[in-house]
Order: sequence, then structure tokens, then C-alpha cells
Amino acid sequence: MGYQSYSSSISCEIRIIGAKNIDLKPQGEVFVRCYLSAGNNKRVQINTQQIPTKSDLIWNKTFSLDCSGSDEDSISLLKQGSVVFELRWRSTAPFIGRINGSKLLGRAEIPWKNVFLSPNMEIENWVVMIPKDNKWVDEDAKPAAVQIGMKIQESALASIKRRKNDRKWDECGCCTDGMCSSCVDYDMFAIGAAFEAL
Repeated sequence: MGYQSYSSSISCEIRIIGAKNIDLKPQGEVFVRCYLSAGNNKRVQINTQQIPTKSDLIWNKTFSLDCSGSDEDSISLLKQGSVVFELRWRSTAPFIGRINGSKLLGRAEIPWKNVFLSPNMEIENWVVMIPKDNKWVDEDAKPAAVQIGMKIQESALASIKRRKNDRKWDECGCCTDGMCSSCVDYDMFAIGAAFEAL
């Protein structure tokens, strides 16, 4: 049978786990800012919570996004896109009447194509954050790094639909007169389980 397209069938997960080798600055907090492609030359910005530089530097924060459109369109757009990760620092020293902006400590870019090519379409790595001017402050110091995870998965409902359409009527051995009673029962059970999981 031919390839079928289904809407909203790809789910993307980005996980910001922690950071290391950060030049600790006094009275400050760090956070990770992510930029994701949203199509039409637009991008979405997502920030983790800010944590004190004197803490363990662990976020363990997961962002999940559903890609709309057909499988073919979603996969094609994802393979062309990437996620930009920025490690940022913000001073917590009080300024009267002024909002503190953040300072870029370093950035890295991970293409979604790397995730597609990985086993189980899932990666988890320490990513070195490249400073804005590509110069390290201290040549002997280890570069700042952020531990990230990225994952792509097909939604449960789309997976069930694909299996049902790809199956031939006589594959399960329970079919007579063009009817397949136990397969229909199983599919209804699986669809019900998928909705309960949501």
C-alpha cells in the first residue's frame, strides 16, 4: 500500500539536564535559552528557570512539542531545522528602576537531523558552549558545557493508524469474508489505551 499522511503525528522533546565548567560570577543566576524553528523563517524562544551560580547547576527540565501537518511535511521540516542552545547569565544585584538583562556565556546548535540518524531517534550529550567571540577567557580552563537530550517519536494514535492501514486482511489468520474480528477488537483496545494515556 502507498504511504499515508496523518496530522500531528510527530512529537519532539528537548531536555535541559544540567551545566558544568561555568565561570561562577558573584550574585548571579544562569539559565538556558532555546530557539526552535517554527517555519516561515520564524522561531520560538523557550527559557529554563534561572538557578543560582552557586547551586548544583541542574535543571532537569523537559519541553515537549507536537509538530502539526502530515508526517512527510513534519519530518522534512525537522530534518532541515535545528535547535540553538544559549547559556546565559543574569546578575541578581539590585538596580533601582532597571530590569537586568542577561549576558550570553556561550551557544551551540544541534541539527534535528542528528536525532533522526541516532539509535531510537534520541540523543543525550554534553554540548560545549562556544563563547560569542569564539575566544575562551582562560585557555587552561575547561569550556562551559550543557547536558541536553533530544528525542523524536511518533504519537501512539498515528502509529496505530499506520499499522492498521499497512496490514493486509489475511495476515492475522482470523479473517473471513473480508472481516477481521479480533484485529478490530485489538485496534479499538489500542486506540482506547492511547486516549487514556493522553
